[in-house]
Amino acid sequence: MAKDRKQKNGKHAEPPPPSLHADSEVRRDAVEVATIEDRWRVVGAAKPPGKHKRKYHYIDELVRLQFELIKLQEWVRTKGERVVVVFEGRDAAGKGGVIKRITESLNPRVCRIVALGVPTERERGQWYFQRYVAELPARGEIVLFDRSWYNRAGVEHVMGFCSHAEYKEFLRTCPQFEEMLVRSGIRLIKYWFSVSDEVQEERFIERMHNPIKRWKLSPMDVESRNRWVEYSKAKDAMLKHTDTKFAPWYIVDADDKKSARLNCIAHLLRQFRYQDLVPIEVDLPPRQPDHGYKRPKKSEQHWVPRTYS
Repeated sequence: MAKDRKQKNGKHAEPPPPSLHADSEVRRDAVEVATIEDRWRVVGAAKPPGKHKRKYHYIDELVRLQFELIKLQEWVRTKGERVVVVFEGRDAAGKGGVIKRITESLNPRVCRIVALGVPTERERGQWYFQRYVAELPARGEIVLFDRSWYNRAGVEHVMGFCSHAEYKEFLRTCPQFEEMLVRSGIRLIKYWFSVSDEVQEERFIERMHNPIKRWKLSPMDVESRNRWVEYSKAKDAMLKHTDTKFAPWYIVDADDKKSARLNCIAHLLRQFRYQDLVPIEVDLPPRQPDHGYKRPKKSEQHWVPRTYS
């Protein structure tokens, strides 16, 4: 235990400063990205996710799934499909980490993230679903909602940001709204990230002491700890009213971040009968001849200083 560790002089060892936590976090993410980029050249063509392997390497599996996401992206773009993926769950459940791994290999013009803030005064006077409708995909697009219209069933209800009548009306009309989306041709997939009380507490403490993640910890997150049971009841009611045949909820066990990312991405890919439509390689044409063109002098332009070389 940490409290039992002592230095040679008999004094308790001091915990590492927050700067070390931050440095470790940045390095870990950088190593993951660099390792993934290196795997692009050696893994080769991937296969759709099948049965779970007992032994696997996280980076290799993530790269394999990202290859498949590129195929899915090109299939959506070429076939003119419209895809909406909703990510909901407890605070610090790892939704952002999954979204990051999905999008980092995709074209932001095809796959985009929607994370709306607090509604404006004007938006509060609109039909509740109106500001979300404006973010729905056009043909050939994938939209990932990092939180969504389900705010009304969760934080707004628990924290008293909406009336009881508005909450009940949401539970009644949400399935109708989603059925309209599905009937219009939108592929709607909904994920709830489930995290245990103990794991959420560990992640909150890490955010408190890690400057890189501290911005993620809001007063609302802290208050959610005081209302854990209320949020649990709200989640249960939400699932009961909105888990439908045409738009079911899929629950992701998110206590382990890495396995949650792989499981969610693999499941997402299995929802589509996509084909390998990745663009073929093209020949690079020769550069246009100069024909007397002279580049302006560097001294006449504002160049960024070479702090690093």
